[in-house]
Amino acid sequence: MTVARVSEIIAASPTSFDDAIKAGIARAAKTLKNVKGAWVQDQEIVLDDGSIKEYRVHLKVTFVLYD
Repeated sequence: MTVARVSEIIAASPTSFDDAIKAGIARAAKTLKNVKGAWVQDQEIVLDDGSIKEYRVHLKVTFVLYD
């Protein structure tokens, strides 16, 4: 029997949503073992005087605890 867990991660980038996703997955892979998948739960932007300052993604990352 496989047991997996889901962890929520919020990642940000000044460049794009894609870069925020990549940064979040890279950081999760450093901390968590056996990362098997992820999905974007939400996206948001932070504005500063009407200009985009930061792109943020809320990720749900799945990793296997044991098989």
